Amino acid sequence: MTTLIDDRRVRARDASPARYFYLNMALACAATAFLGFAPTYFVPLAQRTFSASPVIHFHGLLFFTWSLYFVIQTWLAASGRVVNHRALGIAGVSLATAMTIFGFLASVHVMQHAAALGQKDAGIGFSIVPMSGIAFFAVVFVLAIVNTRKPEIHKRLMLLAAVSILDAAIARWFITFLAPPGPPPVPVTIAPAVVASLLLVVAMARDWRTDGRVHPVYIYGTLALLAVKVLNWPISESAAWHSFAGGILALAQ
Repeated sequence: MTTLIDDRRVRARDASPARYFYLNMALACAATAFLGFAPTYFVPLAQRTFSASPVIHFHGLLFFTWSLYFVIQTWLAASGRVVNHRALGIAGVSLATAMTIFGFLASVHVMQHAAALGQKDAGIGFSIVPMSGIAFFAVVFVLAIVNTRKPEIHKRLMLLAAVSILDAAIARWFITFLAPPGPPPVPVTIAPAVVASLLLVVAMARDWRTDGRVHPVYIYGTLALLAVKVLNWPISESAAWHSFAGGILALAQ
């Protein structure tokens, strides 16, 4: 009986309003992902007017599943179900691994599609965006797993990983209105990354209000994320990148 009472007290403590901050952020990430892809993917898919390679469909399924997974995990943590949260974390490792693999395959497929349209160089240049994006996500996720016993670091790294892949959803609106048909210019992808980073600004503000300081994960993580997005532009135009990505394309064809 004493054990049950103590367990309830732990859950009540962990379920305080402040604990639900990360759940709310996860819901915001999931909503952003859905609304971003709704006009160009979900709605056409529901209307049976969208046609794409199975690689693209599976890639989309994995990434949106991640959004839902993140919501579930933050809910479990917020409600004090730490054992369930940790058990489900094993599935997260498998999901993130699959996302990394199919993110790379989708990038190659986009290069192949661009080459088929006679825009090979543009496709090779743009490939830096999805490839660097999935690489950043993978690195941050691994760091989050390494720091599972340091919850203050772990949960912030998980939020950083979730936000880092939202620029693809937000970019759908920018590309629709600002980019010509075909692979978009790499500079167009910088603005969506900045918009996505506003979620991290919200998290920083929460840290400042509750702790009186911003956690280093948010500071260095946000700077690294934006640096990657900005550096994509000059790297995409370099001979080294065209040689590297062009070699991958040649192997895939």
